[in-house]
This record gives sequence, structure tokens and C-alpha cells, in this order.
Amino acid sequence: MWDWAAAPDYWIARFAVAHLVAITYLLGFVSALRQFRGLLGERGLTPIPRFLAHVPFRESPSLFHLHYSDRFFAGVCWAGIAGSAVALFADLAPLWAWLALWTLLWLLYLSIVNVGQVWYSFGWESLLLEAGFLVIFLGPAGIAPPTLVLWLLCWLLFRVEFGAGLIKMRGDSCWRDLTALYYHHETQPMPGPLSRWFHRLPRQAHQVEVLANHFTQLVVPFLLFAPQPVATAAGLVVVVTQGWLMLSGNFAWLNLLTITLACSAMSSGPFEPPPMAGLPPWFAVLVLVLTAVFAVLSYAPVRNMLGKRQVMNRSFNKLHLGNTYGAFGSITRTRYEVVVEGAADIDGPWREYGFKGKPGDPHRRPPQVAPYHLRLDWLMWFLALSPGYGRAWLPGLIKALLRNDEQVLRLLRHNPFPDRPPLLIRADLYHYRFTTRAERRETGAFWNRTRVGDFIPPLTLEDLS
Repeated sequence: MWDWAAAPDYWIARFAVAHLVAITYLLGFVSALRQFRGLLGERGLTPIPRFLAHVPFRESPSLFHLHYSDRFFAGVCWAGIAGSAVALFADLAPLWAWLALWTLLWLLYLSIVNVGQVWYSFGWESLLLEAGFLVIFLGPAGIAPPTLVLWLLCWLLFRVEFGAGLIKMRGDSCWRDLTALYYHHETQPMPGPLSRWFHRLPRQAHQVEVLANHFTQLVVPFLLFAPQPVATAAGLVVVVTQGWLMLSGNFAWLNLLTITLACSAMSSGPFEPPPMAGLPPWFAVLVLVLTAVFAVLSYAPVRNMLGKRQVMNRSFNKLHLGNTYGAFGSITRTRYEVVVEGAADIDGPWREYGFKGKPGDPHRRPPQVAPYHLRLDWLMWFLALSPGYGRAWLPGLIKALLRNDEQVLRLLRHNPFPDRPPLLIRADLYHYRFTTRAERRETGAFWNRTRVGDFIPPLTLEDLS
């Protein structure tokens, strides 16, 4: 039973949420460590020192305002990795140690996100920070889970799901006429190994998928606050639909975090809770203050959801708390990809650079990337929608390729010029579509691609200077 202070019947929910958030933090810090030098380092595409020189602390709170070096950034990542590993066992710790550890993880990741610029502009970054902040107040296994924190986690899940459902119904007409998934599996940012199979399902199945999505995002969120066992059933529906999305595409850790939040609605059922103490009075007061703060912060996302001009994935403050969420308010009908090529001589031949996740070689099966996040690959998808998405970083990428910059090349899967830099770099725009079953049998390819035209003309280092 829920009571105003503690909910011992939700001890399994607390265990699942805390451990899954720790795993997600681990993914976030590992992703930052492996990619920051090429993207954000002192010689990266959008260097953090240049950002810090123009953006004050009050606009972007971060430890890196105190000091920045690539070595220090790597140290923050390693501290986050170690802390995330320790957090997997933190339920055995005393309350004060729990609070200190989870607060440290949140501060470290907030410091990275707030200097991450365009590479950290995804909604799941704010979602991890908000979920991670709430876990600070869940408490270890020695005390009963605070009821109000569980409610706040359910409220966060409500905003994720209901916000996404509203933006779809208000956005692209294909969500209302049930045709969205005629296109989405093929045109989504990062297709996975099974995306082609999903795309080839009968159209009636795609319509059922859309209807199930509307039910999960527009009806089920309200059931999260219903009495048991309805709330548990609602959480299970979210878990199943998010699992379906994980199979059909790569969305970094968005699906993992949504499943994590769904666990907060599930009671332990017939499993008897272990012995637990009640909430210490000072901690109960702290939870009440937290709830009051989030009640105030909720005004902005509620107003956004109810307003006629709803926006997706917006943080209303620099701490990324009380955010609004949403995804795919519009669906692209045709997939375009920017293919980057280099040449060692003015007469060619032109050789293609390979990316780790995004489509390139038509014969390569789309890889399973999630819950890991390939930031450059995601931005390349946006770049194909509009060149404006690359204004901050694309010139730096071209220059880095012309110099065979080691840190940037580590972000790629294949460098066709391992021995010496190319003389020229260009980019072409291609139309991609999944091959039919007959084409797959005949050619062995997963994609059929057709050149549309120039995206970037051939450039040398002298041209860029």
C-alpha cells in the first residue's frame, strides 16, 4: 500500500530503478570518454575552451568553468565510470553515503552536458539528469522507498510518454491517418539490424503499431497513478512497447531509461519486503521539500503540453530538472544520407569514409548500437535534413579529415587514407531505401542508394583557410 511517507512494497521497484540508472550513467560516462577528444576536446570540432570563453557559469553551470583540460575532462569521465560502478552496490551503503554518491554522479554528468553543446542536445541527456537527480532521494535498501519520490518518477514517465503522444497527434498528419510507420523504420536516424524486417511488415501491421503507440502514450500514462494492480500493468505495457522500439531501431539510452521509469510504478506483488526502517524525520522533510520544488518546476512542462505550440525536449532551467519531452512530431518520408569521400589526387579516385552507425556501404547490415550513443552519426542524420545543422561543426570535420586528425578519425569506422591525408574532401547527397526481398537475394545489399547531387564541392585545406 502507498502511504504518504514510505512504500515498502516497492522495494523491487527501487532496486530496479537505481541499478538501471547506474548502468545508464555508466554508458553516458563511457560514451563521453571515448568521443570527447574528437568532438569537444582542445582540438575537437567544437572545443570546450572556446565555448567556456563565451558562455558564463550562470548560463551553463559546470565544473569545467573552474578548470578545463582534456586530461581533466577524462578524469571527470573516469570518476563517473568508477562512481557508476560503485552505485550498483550502493543499496548496501548508509543513507549519507547514498546521498553523496548519487549527488556526485549527477554533478559530474551535469558538468559534461552543460558544455556538450550540439553533441549533447538530445532529450535523453536531460532525461538521464532528471532521473538521476530523483534517484538521489530514493535511499538505500536499509530504509523504505519514499512514496513521494516514486510518484515523482511516475510523473517523469508521464511527461515522457504523454508529451511524445501529444506532439505526434498535433504534428504530422501521418500519425493521425496511421501511416507513420510506412516510413519511419526506414527513415529513422539510426536503423538497427531488424529495421529492414520491420519496414517490410504488411501495412496493416504498421497501422496496428501506430494504434498501439497512441494507446501507450496517450492513455497508459494516466493509469500509472491508478491503484494496484492497474499501475503495474500500465508499467508493463510501457516496458513491452519500449522493448519493441529497442528491437526496431537505435535510440541511444532513451528506451532503457523509459523502461527504468516504468519500473517505479510496479509493486513487489507477492514478494515480501525485507526488513526496512522508516524514513528518518530529516530525510522525510527533505523529500517533502523536493516534492514542493518539482511541483513548482512542473508548471512549465504542463503549460507546454497544454499549449497549442508544444515543443519537444526542452529544458526550462540550466539544471535540467522539470523538462518537457517528446519525439518524432514529424516523420520524413524519404531517407537521404550525406556520403563523405576523399581523393589523394585531383583526378581521383574518390574513396568513401565509413561511419560506425549511420548507413553508408549498402551491403553493410545496420548495426546494433543502442544503448550506446554515437553522437557524430546522429548529427550526420540531421545534416542530411538541412545543411544548417552542421554550421557549428561541419567545417571542422572537413578540415580534420584533410589533416588525418587522429582523434576525429577515431569517431569513424573506416579511414580510406591510413598512410597520408587526402588532397580533397567532398560530400554527396544520396537517396537511400531498404532493398526489397528480391533485391536482397540478388545483390546481397540491405540498401539501394541513388546519388542525388553535390552536398559539399571538393575542398582542399587551402580552400578552407
